Amino acid sequence: MKGIAIGLSNNSKEILKRLKKTEFVKDIYIAGSSKEDGKENELIQVQKPREILLKKWPKVDLIIFIGSIAASIRIINPFLTSKEQDPGVIVIDNKCSKIVPLIGLHQSNTQNISYQIANLLGGEIIETNNSNDQSLLNLDAFGNQWGWKRSGKVNDWSKLVIKQAKNEEIFCKQLSGNTLWKTSESAEIINQIDKKETEKPDSTFHVSIFENHGTTWHPPVLWIGIGCERNTSKELIANSLNNLLDSGNLSQQSIAGFATIDLKKDEKGILELSEEKNLPIKFFSKKDLSTIIVPNPSNVVQKEIGTPSVAEASCLLAAGEESKLLKEKRIVKNESGAVTIAVAESKNQYNPTHGEIHIIGSGPGDISFLTNNARKALSRCTVWIGYKMYLDLIKPLKRNDQVLIESKLTEEKERCSKAIKLAEEGIKVALISSGESGFYGMAGLLLELLQKIKKKYRPIFEVHPGISSVQLAAAISGAPLMNDFCSVSLSDKLTPWSLIKKRIKGALVGDFVIALFNPQSIERNWQLKSVIDICLQSRHGDTPVLLARQVGRENQTKKFFTLNTIPFKEIDMLSIIIIGNSQTTLVDEIFLTPRGYLQN
Repeated sequence: MKGIAIGLSNNSKEILKRLKKTEFVKDIYIAGSSKEDGKENELIQVQKPREILLKKWPKVDLIIFIGSIAASIRIINPFLTSKEQDPGVIVIDNKCSKIVPLIGLHQSNTQNISYQIANLLGGEIIETNNSNDQSLLNLDAFGNQWGWKRSGKVNDWSKLVIKQAKNEEIFCKQLSGNTLWKTSESAEIINQIDKKETEKPDSTFHVSIFENHGTTWHPPVLWIGIGCERNTSKELIANSLNNLLDSGNLSQQSIAGFATIDLKKDEKGILELSEEKNLPIKFFSKKDLSTIIVPNPSNVVQKEIGTPSVAEASCLLAAGEESKLLKEKRIVKNESGAVTIAVAESKNQYNPTHGEIHIIGSGPGDISFLTNNARKALSRCTVWIGYKMYLDLIKPLKRNDQVLIESKLTEEKERCSKAIKLAEEGIKVALISSGESGFYGMAGLLLELLQKIKKKYRPIFEVHPGISSVQLAAAISGAPLMNDFCSVSLSDKLTPWSLIKKRIKGALVGDFVIALFNPQSIERNWQLKSVIDICLQSRHGDTPVLLARQVGRENQTKKFFTLNTIPFKEIDMLSIIIIGNSQTTLVDEIFLTPRGYLQN
């Protein structure tokens, strides 16, 4: 994103610096007099706001003002043209207590960006648009969240939005693309029209691959298969593609990518067209292409290349299972070469460069332990995926336009695979893990699966750290982790028991404080006793031990014991155990491993 932030007084410096660290803002400025123009004050450029906007207004996507709304409006007023062309504008007060999305709530996505800034900086978002007040779907903007592109006249979309604001019925006819959006609370009042039903033109928007529907969101589901003579020009390929799409009223905005034989990896015309449209190319071997049944196989192509089809076979192969050939191959020749083009429609969208996966550690329980960074990521994502109990804990933060996908406790791989699939479709996804996602959580599994995807086809991902249950257990008991410590999971479902024992023995040799995760369950009822017996071989029986249960939740408890008195019957999978080392003390229920400061 190309964004700038302008502070209208010197009181805005600290907020400007924090905004500069986000992905929304590249350059920061302080409003100054003509004598100060061009100077830098602690890396903040000093310049008149009008001079800044004269240069930046046509080039940026977002402008954030720190200061008065009235002053901000007066500054931008001479530059305003239309909501389709103007950058988004957000105003934040000097204390960062109020955040107001002013311009571009839909087109420039300032509404969602404001939510993210509010969660990150701790401010309150102030909104006045109808969609927010009435929990309505942002008809002319929501498709961006689902990886779609919009077509249709601005006035026609505006008419739909006005009808919606007047509580008139709005209809949707969806012919392709992901339908998960219909499960959001905001979509409940949208009337869904069956494919065979006749729509009401003035009250209907479409989700389809076709150009002749007017107000339409276009999912990226079309794969373009290309075969060509060596050195065929980009212009011939592009013109042939345009003509083929026009003949079927197919939208350029629904193209997911190009497909061809791997012999064309260096074909200049195809590569240039792909770069120009910022779309991926999938290359297939002749062996793979030969397995695809096509309506128009060619003996000539079979003889020259070793497969009976390139264009038709490659687009069907790229489109995947349950795909259909929309346009059979068309051959075009002139003095600049020869090209064969075919079009297939995929059941699934494909827009991985637009999709994102945010792996979020939701903390040990209560929503108060969720970090601001995690809150920002949650507000950014359209879909949240997680174990139902974890989703329930953070559900109060969900907006009406966001969708939850709940799963069972043992379905970790399915959750990760679903998150990747949705991100590949162009959707921003939050994958929820309890505690800290990198401690026995979802981060490791997801990253393992992402490593199997080629980097250029891999969705953007970010791991957002959370507060681990062991951190909270330590905090409510004192400071037992003040010096070196380690954590060990006693679950041998994924780690051999022989290796777990080896790690416990190593921790004892190193005199580490030991935190035990997953200590005991109905099925695994002997491992904890075995570990305590191992500990007693090298540590005193009166070594203090913390048993914390349900930390961060309504039924949180903490109890202190020793290695000799641990109550095995009270321990389950919701328990955390911290075993002190040779220096750990328990005095008046203060559990402490001293660092050695008082000895120096």
